[in-house]
Amino acid sequence: MSGQRSTFVKVCGLTQEQQIDWAVELGYDAVGIVVTPKSKRYCPPGRAVALAGHARGRIPVFAVALAYAETAAVAEHFDVIQIYETADIPNLALASGTPPEKPEALRYFFYDASAGSGVFADIPGWVGDVPGNVVIAGGLDEHNVAGVIEEFGPYGVDVSSSVETAPGVKSREKMAAFIAAARTPGGTSGGAGGPGPGRDGR
Repeated sequence: MSGQRSTFVKVCGLTQEQQIDWAVELGYDAVGIVVTPKSKRYCPPGRAVALAGHARGRIPVFAVALAYAETAAVAEHFDVIQIYETADIPNLALASGTPPEKPEALRYFFYDASAGSGVFADIPGWVGDVPGNVVIAGGLDEHNVAGVIEEFGPYGVDVSSSVETAPGVKSREKMAAFIAAARTPGGTSGGAGGPGPGRDGR
């Protein structure tokens, strides 16, 4: 790998054990289970815990919700809690479309102006200046993810709707195409050009 860090890639909104198996097989770094009832990909507590158990020891698993209270019934079974509000917990992944006030207190910061809608919009420049583990989400797909990685050099990227055939129904082929694109920004696999953002200018 010539010393270049591989981009962290998470797939979110999984609803079946087989989808977790695919994520592991394809080399994803984490999976997300949605536990907010407002989502089309909602997994009730019993189902969410079962999926977390299936992932345990194989791939890190995130509980994804709008508010911390929505994770209360399942939080102990998950590695990371990803929510759209701050909470005083050590494994917080804060998702927001605005800069975090205390990025040093976060396990991850997910830039997601879409609030889970999967709609891509231009990413503001300040995202590249946030310290820590910054993950870009919201409308990423196999066609735009490499350009985003090249421009912003984030710690990671997150995908959900673009690797589906219907809400919560993942496609192994689409998942494979996305991670391949995320791991080869600019059409290269690292080496010449280095890890700096914007080297190849797609």
